[in-house]
Amino acid sequence: MNYKIKKVLTNPRVIILLVAIVLAIVAINPKPWVGGVTINNVLVNSSAMEAGIQQPAPGVKPVNRERILAIDNMPIENIRDYYEHESKFEMNQSVQLKTTKGLYRLKAKEDGLGLRVLNAQKTNVRKGLDLQGGTRVLLQPETKLQQEDLQSLIDTMQERLNVYGLSDLIIREASDLTGNQYIIVEIAGANEEDIRNLLEKQGKFEAQIANKTVFVGGKDIVFVCRSANCAGIDPNVGCYKESGQNICRFRFSISITPEAAQKQAEATSKLEVVGDAKSASAYLSEPLKLYLDDVKVDELSIGSELKGSATTDIQISGSGIGNTQQQAVLNTFANMKRLQTVLITGSLPVKMNIVKIDSISPLLGNEFLKNAVMLGIIALASVGVVIFAKYRKLAVAIPMLLVSITEVILLLGVAALIGWNIDIAAVAGIIIAIGTGVNDQTVITDETLRGQRFIHDWKQRIKNAFFIIMAAYSTIFVSMIPLVFAGAGLLKGFAITTIIGASIGVFITRPVYARVIEILLRE
Repeated sequence: MNYKIKKVLTNPRVIILLVAIVLAIVAINPKPWVGGVTINNVLVNSSAMEAGIQQPAPGVKPVNRERILAIDNMPIENIRDYYEHESKFEMNQSVQLKTTKGLYRLKAKEDGLGLRVLNAQKTNVRKGLDLQGGTRVLLQPETKLQQEDLQSLIDTMQERLNVYGLSDLIIREASDLTGNQYIIVEIAGANEEDIRNLLEKQGKFEAQIANKTVFVGGKDIVFVCRSANCAGIDPNVGCYKESGQNICRFRFSISITPEAAQKQAEATSKLEVVGDAKSASAYLSEPLKLYLDDVKVDELSIGSELKGSATTDIQISGSGIGNTQQQAVLNTFANMKRLQTVLITGSLPVKMNIVKIDSISPLLGNEFLKNAVMLGIIALASVGVVIFAKYRKLAVAIPMLLVSITEVILLLGVAALIGWNIDIAAVAGIIIAIGTGVNDQTVITDETLRGQRFIHDWKQRIKNAFFIIMAAYSTIFVSMIPLVFAGAGLLKGFAITTIIGASIGVFITRPVYARVIEILLRE
């Protein structure tokens, strides 16, 4: 037996497989010992951004992202710990944050510290929204677009979400079998309301004076203030009650192009002054009206001193309401943030309709992951028991289990290398790949055992087995191709993972298993 094991370990196919396993583990980069929570998003104008915490770059590997280790010297082990601490913060409370990159001193605001976090990433395998929590949106353009226009739409959506403060996201085009166009957006750490406000609305912004458009969002705006010194609750108005509702006013400054300023000068030059022209309370007869998607969101009085003036600096204002003052403040900041985002990025080329939206909490996603891992272990153990019961040989059951585990490692290594997200659909694909692998290995084993009667027929038996295996693989490959496009691409994870897993098995692991089983069973 020692001789057979030595022969197995020195076999060239086995050596190549072992090298592939090592490379896969390097790509996965498992770090089960790391603690804390991973910073997923840094909100714009938040205390975290002001303290110098950087938005995680999309290309950074999961295990290399900045992690929060402690708040006020209290260890943070998971997202539950983090959000429990954050819920206890008082307004303007000073907070010390310890991360993997150093210490930060922050002040709690209406949105807490302005961070969105996930449980510490312990591998480079990117988890889908089903396993880490977040929001998935299926959008359909109102009109069919050319490929160039579709890419422009995706670029604008990407910019809008990034400006808003969402970086851990995936935006991809998709289509169904009938040719309908869709866009799939997956965002970790965003809520459904944010997504609807940012993506369902076209975001066409216009500023009008006397029914004449003087500037629009995007191309006419060169600067939008988002810092605390020129954006926030309007100090001249603040918050007040009206009709039983709490209302707060926001203001922020923008700069427009000289061309837009000239349009404004021409529009105001024909207006009359209302009140004493020498008084500070004198205004022009027409206000500056602000429209978002053809709905008036606010109107601003224009001071008499601006008549005929080509000014490039303008104050934008708006409001937010709530049942309590705190809720009104939160809504005010949210409205301001969305308007700032639209002004910076401009409008989407076409209006988008939300077909489907799924939201999963990080806590629920974590439970999904635990259950998936547990069920995977149970499935492998069950396979081992059935195989041993069938063949009554450890020399068959153990290699078959090891090969199944190897296929999972190699598949996860490929996923980590190419940045493929593993979600629930992909987990189903992994299970299918393992199932087909066990079936193929059973075929190889049966043919090998039959070959024991005729020593000279070993190679022919293995060839017969692989003829069956390649026929089954071809069937799987062809049947998975339509699923890449079916369901507007929502089954893509299942299809791609199944194809990759089956390919790894057919071209790498199953030839190795055939050689190993031949060595171990041959007398």
